[in-house]
Amino acid sequence: MDSNRSHFSGQDVGFNWSDVTQEFWSATEELSCGQLLHDELFGLFEAMSAIEMMDPKMDAGMVSNQTLKKVLNLEQSIKANKIKINDFTLDEHLGVIDETLSSLVTWFEGHSLAQTVFINLYLHNPSLIVDKTIRVFSMIVLKLIDLIREFVSKANVFEEEDFQPIVYGYQLASDLSDSKAASLMREVEDELFKKVKALQRVIDKTVECDANKQDVECHRLTSGLYFRIKFFRNLFQALNTLKKLTSNNKANRKLNTNLDKELVEDTEKYLNQCNEAITVWKQTIDCGVKPDLSSTSGHRADYPTILGFEPLVNQRLLPPTFPRYTKMKSRSEALELTLRLIDRLKRVSKIYEYSSYESALEFFNDFSQYIPSSCVLSRSILQVLYLPQPSLVFGTTHLAQVVRESCKQFIKPPSLCTKSALINSNPNAKELLDTFFQRAVRPMATLTQICGHNRARQREKLAQILEELTALQDEADKVDNYLNGFTQKSDPQTSHLGYYSTWVLYHILRVMTQYLLSGFELELYSPHEYQYIFWYLYEFLYGWIVSTLNRASNLILEQEVIADQIQQQMKGKSKKSRPKKRKQRPHYQQILIHQSLQHLNNGFYKAICGFKLDNKLPVPQSALNSEQIRYEHRFMPFRNIIAPPPVPYNQFKDMTSNVWQQTSGELYLMSCKSFQQTKALLETISDPKQEKCPEFDFSVNPYFPLISIYKK
Repeated sequence: MDSNRSHFSGQDVGFNWSDVTQEFWSATEELSCGQLLHDELFGLFEAMSAIEMMDPKMDAGMVSNQTLKKVLNLEQSIKANKIKINDFTLDEHLGVIDETLSSLVTWFEGHSLAQTVFINLYLHNPSLIVDKTIRVFSMIVLKLIDLIREFVSKANVFEEEDFQPIVYGYQLASDLSDSKAASLMREVEDELFKKVKALQRVIDKTVECDANKQDVECHRLTSGLYFRIKFFRNLFQALNTLKKLTSNNKANRKLNTNLDKELVEDTEKYLNQCNEAITVWKQTIDCGVKPDLSSTSGHRADYPTILGFEPLVNQRLLPPTFPRYTKMKSRSEALELTLRLIDRLKRVSKIYEYSSYESALEFFNDFSQYIPSSCVLSRSILQVLYLPQPSLVFGTTHLAQVVRESCKQFIKPPSLCTKSALINSNPNAKELLDTFFQRAVRPMATLTQICGHNRARQREKLAQILEELTALQDEADKVDNYLNGFTQKSDPQTSHLGYYSTWVLYHILRVMTQYLLSGFELELYSPHEYQYIFWYLYEFLYGWIVSTLNRASNLILEQEVIADQIQQQMKGKSKKSRPKKRKQRPHYQQILIHQSLQHLNNGFYKAICGFKLDNKLPVPQSALNSEQIRYEHRFMPFRNIIAPPPVPYNQFKDMTSNVWQQTSGELYLMSCKSFQQTKALLETISDPKQEKCPEFDFSVNPYFPLISIYKK
C-alpha cells in the first residue's frame, strides 16, 4: 500500500492507494459472456456513454501513439526538412491536387474536416509555401471550404451523418477577398497555359524527327496540371456566383433583374468549363505521385500518405469518443462524384423556371432523388435559391403571398379570384384569410425543406409534417364555413364550402403517398408486407387523390360558369356572344397520371395476392410479429389524420376478404388487366405540338435495340 500526500485548499490530504486489479478480475468471473453489471449509479446509459481511457478503440487520441513515426505539423515538418515547400515536380503537383479533391469529396459524405481535408498540411498555413501553384491552390481550397460551409449552414437541411461543418480552429483564408483569390488562380492558370503552349511548339518543331518522349510527357503532365487549376478556379467562381444570386433572393422564385439572369448564365458557363476540365483531368488521373502503402509506419492503409499529407496530425483535436471510420475516396471515384456534383449544380438554377408552388415542389422532389448518392451541397444551394434563410422564412409576408397564389391556381376560390366587395368590405373575413395563409407558410415551406434532407430523414420528417397539415386542415374548414356563412345571405348562388380544405387535403394525400413510397426506396418493407402497402395506395390514397382533383376541377368549372353568366348579363341579350373554345378540363393531366398509378398499384396488389395463394411469399410465423402489428406500425403516422380517415386493420381485412375467394390464375389475369389499363391511360397523355424522336437502346441486346419515344 502506498501513501501519497497532496495539497488542496491549503490543507494536507492523505490518499491511500491499493491495487484492486486481481479483485476486479475475480469479480468478473461471476458474470457470463454478454452480462452487464447494473447499479443505481451505473446503468445501461452510463455503460454505453462511458469511455475507456487510453484504449485505442475508444480513445481517439490514443491512435497517435500507435505509430512509430513522430507526427509533425506543417511548421515542424518544415524545420525538420520532412516536407517540400518549393521545387515540386509535376507528378507531385498532380498528386497533391488529386488527393485534396479526394479528401474534399470524402468530407461531403459526412466525415470531419480533421480526418479528411485538413490532413493536408499545406492547408494549415499556405503563406509558408514558396511554390506559387501549391500556395494559391491551397488558398482557393480554403475559400471553397468556407463557401460550402456557408451554403450548407444557411440551408440547414443536413444531419450529423450528412455533413460536419466544424473547422477545428483552422483559418479559412478570410483575409483574402474572393476577387483576389480568383485573380491569383487566374495568374497561375495563365502561367501554366504559356508553358503548355511553349512545350507544344517544341513538340511541333521536332515532329518530323520524332519528338522527345520526355517533352511529350512533360507537355501531358503540364496540361493536366493546367486543367486541374482551371477546374478549381471555375468551381470557386461558380459557387461564388451562386452566393451572389442567393443574397439577392427574397423568396420570389423569379429572376427580376438582368443582373440575376447574368449571374445564372455565368454560373452555367463556369460549370461547363468545369466539365471540360474534368474530361482532360481524367486522362492524367494516374500520373500524380501515389501513396507508398508499404511504408505506412503504422498508419492505416486507407489514408493517403503522399507528400504533405499526415493522417494523424489532427487526431488529438477529435473529441475523446470512438473515432468514426473514414475511408478516403479513390481519385477516380472522387472525379466521378465531382462530375455528378457539377451536373446537379447545373440543375439548381432550373428552379426559376417553375412559377407555381406545386410545380416547384415537384422539382424539389425530383431533385432529391436525382442520383442515389447523397449530395448535401447541391441540395442546400437549391434550398437557399428558392427560400430565404429558414429562420426568417416563417415570418415573411412574401411567402404568404406565394402560398396564397398556390391555392388560387389549384382551386380558384371565389374569395381569391374575384374582387368581391362582400369579402373586401368585411374586415373579419379579410383578416381570417390573411391569418390562414400566414399559418400555411410554415408547413408549405417545410415541405420544400424536407426535400433537402437525405432520403431516410425525409421519411421521418414527412411523418411529422402530417401533424401540422392536419391542424391546418382544421383551420381551412373554419375558413370555408365562415366565408360560406356570411356570403350565402347576400349571394346564395356563390358557395365557399370545400375550397381551402380541398387544397390542404391534396397536400396531405401527397405527403401520405410519398411516405409510403419512400419505404420501398429505403428497402424497409419485407415482400410479405407488399400486399397491404400496395392495397392502401390503390384502394385508398390514389383513389382519394383522384377524387380530390376531380372535386377541385368541378369547383373551378362551377366558378367559370357563374363568371360566364355574369358576363353575359352585363353584355345584355342584344349582342350574340361568340361561342368560346372548349378548354381542357382543369387538372386533367394530373387526374390521368394518378388514375394510371392507381391501376398500377392495383396490378401489383392482385399479383402479390396471387403469389400468396401459391405459397410463393412465405409469411414469418411469430407471436410477436403478427400481420396486425406490422400493419399498424406501417400506418402509424396516419392515425391522427381527420381526412382522409385512417383505415384500421379490421377494416382492411373486411375489404380484402373477397380477394381470397379468387384463384391465383384469376388474380394474375386481373393484375394483367390493371397493367394494361395503366398503359392505356399513360398513352393518352401526349402533346401533339411537340415532336417525338426515337431512341435506340442496345444495352439489353447488342443486335435488337429497345426503341423508346420521347419528347424533345
